[in-house]
Amino acid sequence: MEIMYVMIALSLLMAVGFLLAFIWSIKNGQQDDLITPGMRILTEENEYNK
Repeated sequence: MEIMYVMIALSLLMAVGFLLAFIWSIKNGQQDDLITPGMRILTEENEYNK
């Protein structure tokens, strides 16, 4: 039964860690534009396509 307390504490600690990482990424602009980098490769001209 003691292992359940340890597992619950660890899972809550991990959940808080992931939440803090997500909030940090939002504040630093990591989630601002997810579409453009994937579409840019389709529209850019490079020296091999000329």
